[in-house]
Amino acid sequence: CGCDVKKHFSAINTYLIETDLNSLTDLINSHSIVRITYDRDVWALLDVAVNAIGVQRDLDANETEHTGAGVTIGILDTGVYPHKDLVTPKNRIIAFKDFINGQEDPYDDNGHGTHVAGCALGNGTSSDGKYLGAAPQANLVAAKVLDSMGRGNASNIISAVQWMIDNKDHYNIGVISLSLGSYPIKSYKEDPLCLILEKAWDLGMTVLVAAGNSGPSKQTIGSPAVHPKLIAVGAIDDKDTIDNIDDTVADFSSRGPTIEGIDKPDIVAPGTNIIALRAPNSYTDRLKPDYRIGEDYFTLSGTSMATPIAAGMAALLLEQRNNLKPDEIKQLMMEGALKLNEDKYSYGKGLINYKQSLN
Repeated sequence: CGCDVKKHFSAINTYLIETDLNSLTDLINSHSIVRITYDRDVWALLDVAVNAIGVQRDLDANETEHTGAGVTIGILDTGVYPHKDLVTPKNRIIAFKDFINGQEDPYDDNGHGTHVAGCALGNGTSSDGKYLGAAPQANLVAAKVLDSMGRGNASNIISAVQWMIDNKDHYNIGVISLSLGSYPIKSYKEDPLCLILEKAWDLGMTVLVAAGNSGPSKQTIGSPAVHPKLIAVGAIDDKDTIDNIDDTVADFSSRGPTIEGIDKPDIVAPGTNIIALRAPNSYTDRLKPDYRIGEDYFTLSGTSMATPIAAGMAALLLEQRNNLKPDEIKQLMMEGALKLNEDKYSYGKGLINYKQSLN
């Protein structure tokens, strides 16, 4: 049809093209094409928080038998700043791929991705072990799919997932975390982003996605969190306490069911005032200087923070039982979750708890 083919996503037999209206008409009438989807916009949506999910840390020794060692977490976000808590005593950023500007060295011009990485696997080097992520010895593969303003296109993310599928065995990627999303405009069965994440899941990568920050109204779950296989993560307010008795679902956390009536979110994790890694001079850092905690940390709220904390817990489970399949990890996380005094469309199966899931 004379279209300009930009990319091919082999995992789901899909092409990214640019076309005019005349060629689009020819495409619509082609019997060899199943569906056409617009390349829609997508956007970005620890000490107490980690203890609140049942992962106890020895802050003096900065050691624990549950660290995520040997497991790699793939994070798709705004990039990653090579923070001391990620590169000391050894560099755990084992791969970086830039789908926005094509740069080779790790960077984060927004700051969101660095904070997310800290929630998942910061090791507390800069805070004497106080601000630890959930899996402080896990490795990181970071894909920059969102720009300096925290925005991108679905095709950027699909490209990154395809890249992680292609490199899964090389980097031992066991978990993928996405603190991003968009408004669902069609069934997950026809959404290329949902489909390629489903493919990653079927190939053995546990995929966790932020439920969204459009609560407290119902039917506000974002895409790709609407996919029934993927783990949709909502956020709780832990009231800055380790005790779970006062925890409530954060008002901003998106509620279910999905537009197709599927029960979501699946689980919730701490997502309010989470202290994690700061990316100096990034957009978020310059926009919110009052959110800085000392020189090395930053505080943010959202299901964006809850998701990597849950991803870190998934890495811990995978470290303990490296033969676990994504479906089994999801089942363990849901069955071990602590019930909250709210409806299922707010918190799913409950607040994740590592000890209960491990047992």
